[in-house]
Amino acid sequence: FSIGILGANGVVAGGFPIVIGAGLSIKLRKTDQVAVCFFGDGASNRGPFHEALNMAAIWKLPILFVCENNCYASTTKTSYACSVIDIATRANGYGIPGVSADGNDVLEVRQAAAEAVDRARRGDGPTLLENKTYRRRGHFEGDPQRYRGQEEVLEWEQKNDPILRFSALLRKKKILTSDLEREIAVQIEANLKEAVD
Repeated sequence: FSIGILGANGVVAGGFPIVIGAGLSIKLRKTDQVAVCFFGDGASNRGPFHEALNMAAIWKLPILFVCENNCYASTTKTSYACSVIDIATRANGYGIPGVSADGNDVLEVRQAAAEAVDRARRGDGPTLLENKTYRRRGHFEGDPQRYRGQEEVLEWEQKNDPILRFSALLRKKKILTSDLEREIAVQIEANLKEAVD
């Protein structure tokens, strides 16, 4: 909490009322902070999502709503449970910007988020940012994943792994060398081992 993380919530769409309170607090205190709410595509079908977008819009709260659209809400395909192709279009109903970004492109997501944060800091209100990505693992450990085939997972992994895509871009721009990439991988493994220990 001391560094601005308002906690996790196991309830689907449970973060929306919290972020409204945080956004209102920021506005009343007149700071340059921006509240951010992360949620999945499934949460965009819940009532608190719509209530929060409406309230944030009418009060012009400095909030960035970030939807991680990973194609599945638990075991249900988003295309089955969602009335729109792009969740970002739901922002139109509240008169706020809605942006769909390639959630596997680090720089595209960064650019879209930066523009939304700048907008919020100017006092222009919230933005809905949809990052289109894919959930490569099951919804929970041991998930048998009977709702999709492994071919689908492999196809996404081969084309869209954000780490591999960003590494390739950095190598192309001659920023990342093989030696530096190995060094980073060793450091990450050490950090993970330390965290587990």
